[in-house]
Amino acid sequence: MDQWTRLDPVYDSAAAARAIAAAAPTRADAQDHDHGFPQDDIADLARLGLLAAPVPVDHGGAGLGTEPGGSALAEVLRLVGYGSLALGRLYEGHVNALQLIARYGAPAQRVRLFADARAGHLFGVWNTEPGEGGLRIEASDASGHLRGVKTYASGAGFVTRALVTAGHPAQAGTAMMVVPIEAGTRADLAAWRAQGMRASATGTVDFTGLAFDADQILGAPDDYFRQPAFSGGAWRFAAVQLGGIEAVYDAWRGHLDRLGRGGDPHQLARLGEGAIAVEGARLWVERGAQIASDAAMPPERVVAYINLVRLAVERAGLDVLQLAQRSVGLQGFLRGHPLERLSRDLATYLRQPGPDRALTSAASEILRSAGMAGDLWTENAA
Repeated sequence: MDQWTRLDPVYDSAAAARAIAAAAPTRADAQDHDHGFPQDDIADLARLGLLAAPVPVDHGGAGLGTEPGGSALAEVLRLVGYGSLALGRLYEGHVNALQLIARYGAPAQRVRLFADARAGHLFGVWNTEPGEGGLRIEASDASGHLRGVKTYASGAGFVTRALVTAGHPAQAGTAMMVVPIEAGTRADLAAWRAQGMRASATGTVDFTGLAFDADQILGAPDDYFRQPAFSGGAWRFAAVQLGGIEAVYDAWRGHLDRLGRGGDPHQLARLGEGAIAVEGARLWVERGAQIASDAAMPPERVVAYINLVRLAVERAGLDVLQLAQRSVGLQGFLRGHPLERLSRDLATYLRQPGPDRALTSAASEILRSAGMAGDLWTENAA
């Protein structure tokens, strides 16, 4: 039996994530370039069991995020994000894919794909595509081939098990499927010229010509978009962002300590305000993880709360960035300073789609709800 066969029953995912949080920052600057990728950190995720950890226990994993309770996963995502936001984005996509497989996969699919995760394959979830040329299945029966692309695909060229959405000629609705991809193929990173998150290897992947098999399809048409899991899963990337916010905060306070500026009352005031923002974000993420896994909560209420989590963490991140940059000054914008790359990565990753819609849809659900404000997110929710 090889090392990927089965995790130890007392496997400690948080301890593994703390090891990542310590090691990843030592490599992050070297990875911060066009076409960069945290290859050594991904290898550490595999070696430390974190690629296998989301696999359910009865399939040899630790059930991290695929079995009841979200607090352990929130902690792991926070710690990985602290080490590297690019790595955190990739790992969150890996976890998301395995959660979808656990939820919608048939027994034989679960056996095969969970074995791939235990063997060290990196999974990703790619659903974005251009208005024309998006991914579709071209099949006259149970087999055929794929045509089209996915865009803004993080881990392009490195993800070897891609969970994607695709149009299907024989179905009304969108199919969800897991496609094996050979590493180093079909990826174009030329358009990824972002200010931050450069090491996320985000690009376009062309699936044209890949063989299609009906057994690759997970679940029923449009299962990928089922609520509350579709929108409610956004707490996961907020947890990664929280780790990045903490990393910025620590780089900032480390700067003040090194320069002996801790006695300045204005600096202390800013640092205190930053601590409020960091702790607020942490509490939102922790509560969001709990609510997202609460099967008794009405789906629309779950989605509303997670939308608020998204925006609360974004606000905390922007506040900490502003406070840190004001405290550190010009030095924090110079390459080589600990704050410079961290700030670019966080500012970029905070830019998630549809923030205005998330806010107004959450507010609309709150307005429709009866009862006291304190009961909106409790067992008394109605």
